[in-house]
Amino acid sequence: MLIQAIKTSVMKFVKDEDGLTIVEYAVAGGLVTLGAVFAFTTLGGTVCGAITSLESAIRGVPLAIAPC
Repeated sequence: MLIQAIKTSVMKFVKDEDGLTIVEYAVAGGLVTLGAVFAFTTLGGTVCGAITSLESAIRGVPLAIAPC
């Protein structure tokens, strides 16, 4: 009788799709987070370079090493 109860519980777990929905949201959230981190990292380097160029142009002295 115990084996039948275990088999019934396992089959119920396999057929349950609620857990799959949570996993899908977790994966989608992770992908969005990775995309945001990549975008901000790339954009941050570009903005830092532009600010350094502007600072150099305003001072009239070329900077030897970029502070970024």
